[in-house]
Amino acid sequence: MKENEKFETVSLDEMLDKHIGRQGSSSRDKFEEELRIELLGSAIKQARKKKKLTQSQLGELVGVKKAQISKLENSLTNARFDTVLKVFKALNAKVSFHVEMDDRQLDLS
Repeated sequence: MKENEKFETVSLDEMLDKHIGRQGSSSRDKFEEELRIELLGSAIKQARKKKKLTQSQLGELVGVKKAQISKLENSLTNARFDTVLKVFKALNAKVSFHVEMDDRQLDLS
């Protein structure tokens, strides 16, 4: 890079719009859904490790096999909602959801 060249600063939204798609587009919706699944898997893994449990031990507490816990943590599956809730319950983790509908917010804890 030459000395007189400058970097242009852009926001995260501008980068996403340019490289993923504008908000509301199918490509952006897909990206955001995959990101949420990735974050959920990461949260499960962090909570499990904090409790010093193996995937097998957590699976036994939840009533699923180790492979299912591994798939959840590595975002390889869209788990059933009740399975995810069972995992967090087994980890004694508080779960809350934020839902917006028609400009109204519903907080579910």
